[in-house]
Amino acid sequence: EYRGLVKHTGGCHCGAVRFEVWASTDLHVFNCNCSICTKKQNRHFIVPASRFKLLKGADNLTTYTFNTHRAQHTFCKTCGVQSFYTPRSNPDGYGIAPHCLDDGTVQTIVTEDINGKEWEKAVKEHKTIRNMSKP
Repeated sequence: EYRGLVKHTGGCHCGAVRFEVWASTDLHVFNCNCSICTKKQNRHFIVPASRFKLLKGADNLTTYTFNTHRAQHTFCKTCGVQSFYTPRSNPDGYGIAPHCLDDGTVQTIVTEDINGKEWEKAVKEHKTIRNMSKP
């Protein structure tokens, strides 16, 4: 369906939340050191909203926001796992937790540290992050 991409499936720990996402088999994952990402160990890759589909569990999601309230930290009400969220850097896309993907579709993961403690500066200086949610 999407040229050069594969359909990954995934979800939370208890299975109440399931999704599919079209992305490369080789993932570019961000490791952010902001206050919430550090506490949650939130490593994620970014995709356009058009490449993400929630298959089940919309009624089992809850959202946490803070500070600017632009990032929407969604997580399962039952098991507490955040398998995806709406990042502040890309409010028109999704940040997907690669560790919540089902086995078999990821070939490699490259991790890039990003200085979320100085979010505005880091995003301004990053060459591509804001465009990662563009189709």
